[in-house]
Amino acid sequence: MRNPRNEPLGDNDSDDAPERRCILSGSNAGRDAMLRLAMAPAGPDGQHAVLPDPRAQAPGRGAWIGVDRATLAEALAKGRLKGALARALRTGALAIPDDLPELAQTGLTRAFTERLGLEFRAGRLILGSDRIARAARDGKVAALFHAADASGDGARKLDQAWRVGTGTEGTGKSGLRLPLDRAALSVALGRDNVVHLALTDPGSAQRVTTPLQRLLNFLGAPADGAQLIEANEDGPDRVSAAPGRAAQAGPAELNLKDC
Repeated sequence: MRNPRNEPLGDNDSDDAPERRCILSGSNAGRDAMLRLAMAPAGPDGQHAVLPDPRAQAPGRGAWIGVDRATLAEALAKGRLKGALARALRTGALAIPDDLPELAQTGLTRAFTERLGLEFRAGRLILGSDRIARAARDGKVAALFHAADASGDGARKLDQAWRVGTGTEGTGKSGLRLPLDRAALSVALGRDNVVHLALTDPGSAQRVTTPLQRLLNFLGAPADGAQLIEANEDGPDRVSAAPGRAAQAGPAELNLKDC
């Protein structure tokens, strides 16, 4: 039996980051960089609903896309998405919601913020400039993030403390400016005025990286694992990025009140 071109041979749940093929662009990428669209069982009318699967965990058949929101919206409007899905899923009885791009962004945002919340409740995410600065200078920060509307001065001070703690002074190593403003982050974590965030555990940094990578790619600010995770010769892997990359390339704010 021929394997569908968008699904790899072997175990789809393998932990070795198998590549997937985007049904719209034909490009290949690791599953952590792509968004899965899941096909639901047929309803009473015989149609299969197609919905975003932000965590890539829904059962049943699915297809993968690696394009940004604008490209997805165009493909949906022009009918190219339905044709690509019909070929990949081997059925034309598909019900694709008109607001699929919005649903995808909402789902990807929620997957990222929920992961942040889990790490926060586990005590591996610290907030507050003073606490982060102390931990960063002591070499105890594995990942550093800034809200989209964080002040440049505040971000620079924490970036410098992080470089001191990691022995990377004189480099451009800096925290990642998120595509979420302080209001959205505060709602997500249930705390007031969340502007800067730091993860203290390399494993936590990796777990946060996967949903963040998918969100950034969908917002048009692509950052693969190699860009988000840098091997540090003198310590654990650490999350890093060019200053302001995400905020420059994608929307500056997302309102989680609609999520």
